[in-house]
Amino acid sequence: MEVIYEDNHIIIVNKRSGEIVQGDKTGDTPLSDIVKDYIKEKYAKPGAVFLGVVHRLDRPVSGLVVFARTSKALTRLNKMFAEGEVHKTYWAIVKRSEKFPDDGEWQVLENWLVRNEKQNKSYAYTTEKPNAKKAILKYRVIGHSDNYTLLEVNLMTGRHHQIRCQLAAAGYPIKGDLKYGAPRSNPDGSISLMARRIEFIHPVSKEQIIVEAPLPADTLWQSFLK
Repeated sequence: MEVIYEDNHIIIVNKRSGEIVQGDKTGDTPLSDIVKDYIKEKYAKPGAVFLGVVHRLDRPVSGLVVFARTSKALTRLNKMFAEGEVHKTYWAIVKRSEKFPDDGEWQVLENWLVRNEKQNKSYAYTTEKPNAKKAILKYRVIGHSDNYTLLEVNLMTGRHHQIRCQLAAAGYPIKGDLKYGAPRSNPDGSISLMARRIEFIHPVSKEQIIVEAPLPADTLWQSFLK
């Protein structure tokens, strides 16, 4: 586990692909328990450690996750996330295509998403459907390799698998994301999507918090730093 930021009220960690944020039916140890153990050991806390989960990342996605260390921070962060006051920037690697706009030019995707609970998958439509929720994101090209393009993505709404689903519907499935149309998986089971940056006003101190996650260590991600 890599801690990116911590204080008395919040802790921000860099989640690795394959980790789950909160416990689920797999029974695998969640990141929330790992963070609790870290706090308990570092600060020699007796008894149970309080830790509030305020948002999640899909299991194959890496990047920044914010946890609350106090009930005051949890209540305020929940409200901030619900009201769109926490700004997250994602990076995604997709197959290089001639269809992309000029580098740096923002594009907007709007769809209606329907979630299939049994498949744990969302489907994108161009018109409203029963039980659909409107999904809006914007993206721009920020880098290229020989075969791939790096996109920066900002969410205007928060829907199930939104980035994965909308990019795939636009013809740009994320590298390694078999569920949404990628031709092959990544060797480590990840998908090439990460929560790269997060910005918000601290729920207690009111200071501006801006943190950025390091890129995954694999060769393709690292090539974009050059």
